[in-house]
Amino acid sequence: MEGCGAKAPNPYTPAMRVSSIEFTIGAVGKGDLPAAGLPEIAFAGRSNVGKSSLINRLVQRKKLARTSSTPGKTQQLNYYLANEQFYLVDLPGYGFVSGGVGLRSTLGEIVGRYIAGRQELRAVLQLVDARHGPTELDLQMIEWLQEAQKPFLLVFTKADKLSRNKLKTQFDRLDSQKLLAGISFVSFSAVDGRGKDDILGWIDDALAGKAV
Repeated sequence: MEGCGAKAPNPYTPAMRVSSIEFTIGAVGKGDLPAAGLPEIAFAGRSNVGKSSLINRLVQRKKLARTSSTPGKTQQLNYYLANEQFYLVDLPGYGFVSGGVGLRSTLGEIVGRYIAGRQELRAVLQLVDARHGPTELDLQMIEWLQEAQKPFLLVFTKADKLSRNKLKTQFDRLDSQKLLAGISFVSFSAVDGRGKDDILGWIDDALAGKAV
């Protein structure tokens, strides 16, 4: 993103294209995870930040990943097999879960163990609402990913809700606060598709072990 000190992802390469995709399993515990083997790319973020909408846009399917206006709808690790070669993993949103506090705590533990211990996890797309910027929970998640030494891309969703000037002002503010220092990021809209190609290119790099 121009005007910020953060790193932009590498330009999109046409080689990356999701030609086939299917839902395989909804995991609620370690025993439910797929057998070791295929690499995984995870999508993390607060409830209702747009993880499912991002997945649908990337794979050009309107209803593959279920979307809802109700926060906390995704309550398991949803696995989607892409190109029969890797998994896209939709993680439960943090900050709110419709099942209540106990379930929220359990999901936090599940996600924590997954990020810290899942050998197949190659990288994470960390989603943040562009209108509001990173919340305290988002910043904690970013720190968590850095401590776990997991490559991640910060994706600012719902960018179409802001004018170009307001979006630039938002990034300038975050840059001045040093919140994006050394972090690769991209703005994205599920409505107009902006950022899609950059994200696919970054996923391609992550699968090849080139993402940082």
